Order: sequence, then C-alpha cells, then structure tokens
Amino acid sequence: MNHTDIKMIVTDLDGTLLKDDKSISTYTETVIKRLRNSGILFAVATARPIRAVKAFLPWISYDAAVFHNGAVVMDHEVLVKNLGVKNPGKIVNSILGNNSSYKIAVESNDVMYSNFNAEEIWPGIDYIKTSDFKELEHSYAEKIIVGAYSSEEMNQLRKCISDDLYLLPSENRIITIHNIQSTKMNGIKTLAERYDISPSQIVAFGDDYNDIDMLRLCGIGVAVENALPEVKEAAKEITESNEQDGVAKWLNRFFGI
Repeated sequence: MNHTDIKMIVTDLDGTLLKDDKSISTYTETVIKRLRNSGILFAVATARPIRAVKAFLPWISYDAAVFHNGAVVMDHEVLVKNLGVKNPGKIVNSILGNNSSYKIAVESNDVMYSNFNAEEIWPGIDYIKTSDFKELEHSYAEKIIVGAYSSEEMNQLRKCISDDLYLLPSENRIITIHNIQSTKMNGIKTLAERYDISPSQIVAFGDDYNDIDMLRLCGIGVAVENALPEVKEAAKEITESNEQDGVAKWLNRFFGI
C-alpha cells in the first residue's frame, strides 16, 4: 500500500501512543503535527472517557475521537454517536447479588460512580462514591467496570448480562461491560463514513485486546512491540514500543516526513 492511499491515522492511547508515564515526546508531537498539516486526519480510539483525555492529556490534538471503546464518537467537538448500556443499576445489582465483594465502577454521562476508592486503579480520577448505585436508576451507562480478570469471573459475569452486551478484559485487572455495538472498529467506521473514506484507507495502532478488531479491519494494523501476543498476531506490522515512540517512528518511515 502506498502512503498516498492513507487518509486517516487512528491510535490507541495508553500503552500505544502514550509512554508509560502518560506523556508523549516532542518527536511524536512533531510527526503528528506534520501529518495533520499535510491533510491526513488524526484520530484517537481509547477506553478513556472524554473528561479524562481533556483533563489529563490536554496537549493531545486530534480531528476525531472514539471514547469508551466505541460508546462515544466525536468529530472534533461534535457528538456523532452515543451507544450506552441500558439499566446499568439493574446489571450492577445482579452482579453484586452473586458476589457482594466486587469492586464496581460505572461511567454514565461522563461521570464515574464507584463503590470503592477508584483512585486505586486510576490515580487522580474524579468520581462519585456510592454504595447502592441508586443514582443510575433512570440512567444509562457508557460502560460498567468490574474489578475482575479470571476466566471463571468472566463466566460468572456473563450470566448477569443480556445478549445485547459483551464483556471485555483489560490490563489483567478489570472486565468492562459494553453495548454489543460499542467497539473501537464500529466507531472508526462511523468516522470513515462521515469523512467519506474507506477503512482500507486507515492505519490503526494498538496494544491491548480492545484494539484487535481495528488492527484486523483497517487498511494497515500496526502493533507496538509491548502489545499483547494476541494483538501482535492480529496486526499486519509491528513497530517499536510505546516507550520508544513506536507510533511516530512507523509513521515517519511510512510517510517519509
């Protein structure tokens, strides 16, 4: 594939574009800026909520974004799509009914509600402490997060959700619950249609389970060296790690900038 065929770059943030300390280098910033100035669209696809990107990563500039693994799609500051989990309170009560010790957090309307100290997992995050999640009685959720990771826990949680939802393990410490239509790739397809381009004209970068679909289905899927083995297997190419500016180095080689 020639570099002139590519119209959009989509990258995961944590573990991919961001270094382990959540920073990005001046080199990476420069490469991205040059590509955008040349007319290439730059988008991020992340599990993070909107507020977390804006508050903790204000230096990242992008043309479009997929948040919450596809639950929220933004074109600049315009909300394009919002896919939620219905009756999150009912689902949470079902989970806690099976195991009352579960640590659970729910993202709803860009606010996190949690029955534990959420900073144990996400240092510096803003959240509302709740014991019964009654705040969600007449609401919806972008996603539900459960402090679990084993296959046995996955099987137990699966019994608590309907067929229009799915489970996604992440970081070997949490399992998230999503609308079945809420995936990074579906979010990317929404953006591609909006910009009148094909997924085959997109380069995608990632490192974790939730990146596999976009690496497989975009024109070029690139895994960073620190990616999970399953992610590397799904990718067409592998670049240097997030600590070594792998995304920017691949882009520099491919586009010759």
